[in-house]
Amino acid sequence: MRKHWIDNLRWVTVLLVLLYHVVYFYNNKGVFGGIGGFDDGPQYQDAVMYILYSWFMPMLFLLAGISARYALERHSGKEWFKTRTRKLLVPATIGLFVFQWMTGYFNTAVTGYVNGAPMLPEGVPGVVKYFAWSLSGIGPLWFIQDLWLFSLLLLLVRRLDARDRFYTWCGKANIVVIILLGVLFWVGEHTLVMNPRPESADGLWNLYKPLFYLVPFLMGYFVFSHDAVQEKVKAAWIPLMVCAVVSAVALIVTTFGQNNTAPQYLGSPLNCLYGYLMCLAMMGCFAAKWDRTGKFAGYMTRSSFGIYIVHYLVIVSLGYMMKAYTQLPPWSMYAILTAAVFIVSPLLYELLHRIPFIRWCVFGEKGTRAIKR
Repeated sequence: MRKHWIDNLRWVTVLLVLLYHVVYFYNNKGVFGGIGGFDDGPQYQDAVMYILYSWFMPMLFLLAGISARYALERHSGKEWFKTRTRKLLVPATIGLFVFQWMTGYFNTAVTGYVNGAPMLPEGVPGVVKYFAWSLSGIGPLWFIQDLWLFSLLLLLVRRLDARDRFYTWCGKANIVVIILLGVLFWVGEHTLVMNPRPESADGLWNLYKPLFYLVPFLMGYFVFSHDAVQEKVKAAWIPLMVCAVVSAVALIVTTFGQNNTAPQYLGSPLNCLYGYLMCLAMMGCFAAKWDRTGKFAGYMTRSSFGIYIVHYLVIVSLGYMMKAYTQLPPWSMYAILTAAVFIVSPLLYELLHRIPFIRWCVFGEKGTRAIKR
């Protein structure tokens, strides 16, 4: 029987990613990639970044690990990986040149706006600009690139546990052990380059964080895919949520104003504690309260991946043009950008996924999906 709470938690987390990117785009905390804030004041709306960043991407990888376990119980490894390659690697490679180059175009414009000098100087041939824009358009697609790599690694890991002995052992974890597994979050965060060197690949490593995100992915596969473990987390969701909220308040109060994506910040014990507790609390809460579906939930379950793929173009294009070419007050920019990303992104997805070749390139969808829907 399908566990609707997993689907619901996934698409709700995707919607929180959209909200995060609205706030992040105008942040003044030094987080790389945005266009910058509106003044040197505190910008209290940036608290949304501190609330979400610690846990929402680990949550998506953890759910992906759970889903991988369930899928591999029904399909062969070869069949599953073939589907993963189409769904993940195609949008993250071919899709860059078909759609995401537009995101890259605005990313380079934002970089020039922030630094005062164009990223691509005048006189650069158009074909060179196109390839530069395509590579710069990866944006949030680093997530599915990581996920494809983890899917490949999982096939190798499964061979080491071919008889599911380690998997079975993990299913015996009690709530104390489950909570103590949060130490792995702290260990994972310390695989980042703590003092990244400019003009090196250190920043790219810290963006992808492959060794850190591999931790929740494997935890999802080996630990949280067990019904018994899910029931333990479900039973404890209220105290877990209380502890997560308390740790969140402590984190924000003591660190507000810092770059919440800096490796030193991410590796702090309080950030790791909050991030892990929130993952547990959200899983427990959704398992207890949101294990059902409906028309809207069903639509979001089918479409949230595609919405994630296209949403950043909406943010970077509209967000840049409002900041660079209008004198709108900040509150209206936030309001317009929030409304746009939640309305235009689904519409853009619905348009693109109805075009057969584009659907395959951008979303990794088979040509028959639009007909079935």
